[in-house]
Amino acid sequence: MSAVIIDGALVAEKWRADISARAAAFAAQHGHAPGLGVVLVGDNPASGQYVRMKRRACEQVGITSLAEILPADATQEQVEAAVARFNEDAHVHGILVQLPMPPQINEERVLRHVSLDKDVDGFHPENIGLLGMKGREPLFTPATPTGCMELLRESGVTLEGANAVVIGRSNIVGLPVALMLMKANATVTVCHSRTRDMARIVREADIVIAALGRPNFVTADWLKPGAVVIDVGTNKIEAPDDPRGYKYVGDVDFEGALSVAGAITKVPGGVGPMTITMLLANTMKAAERLALHAADGAR
Repeated sequence: MSAVIIDGALVAEKWRADISARAAAFAAQHGHAPGLGVVLVGDNPASGQYVRMKRRACEQVGITSLAEILPADATQEQVEAAVARFNEDAHVHGILVQLPMPPQINEERVLRHVSLDKDVDGFHPENIGLLGMKGREPLFTPATPTGCMELLRESGVTLEGANAVVIGRSNIVGLPVALMLMKANATVTVCHSRTRDMARIVREADIVIAALGRPNFVTADWLKPGAVVIDVGTNKIEAPDDPRGYKYVGDVDFEGALSVAGAITKVPGGVGPMTITMLLANTMKAAERLALHAADGAR
């Protein structure tokens, strides 16, 4: 029996149709589109490509995309000033600080400067803190972890009481998605580079979220039959049979996992489309929320 393929592109398409309709209604009511401001420092190729993808996605749904692009030798003060300009711009409703930044930049300080009302990436320390607290809810949650959770929900996965294993503990994916799974009442184990006998732990999981950035790291014999696998990894590897000479694979051996897992995301086309879509959804939410507050203040 072959696993069900979780199609992130299809789920993202449904979300974007709704976002597009809401953006058009917002523009008609307020005379301008929702706006997303992006701060990019340096010339990291992956970051640059990701920012271009986000800008195209914004255009497709009717969100205005603005960018503050600073050189690799930018100072802390220059980066914080770029954030401040977006904070003060009434037509910018969401701010994305593209990470990682060059080593001379204190990323936490930069993130603290983002207005909480515009923290559509969900990385402001207060939003992360609220995510980690029982009975509290952040204004925004990070895009990739939120995309993972939506794919699980769209697939009809029962989260409450499930054993979930997250492989990777990064601030961007592993940590927040583990917190979100706990909020959904799953029993969560986080595996990382110091975990002993990781394969044994993963074999007990009903849900596996792989986010460590190592191609084909999780093999079929690690998986519990019927497990649901969300593969966050996007790894470029050599592929002599591909006309490009390379291809992208996930952190899970997809072909091997097909015969064991109950459902699995593909790479590319799984989590990736959802990441940008959740950022758009957060931007739309921020625009509507700020507009409502402005209307209340004007009464």
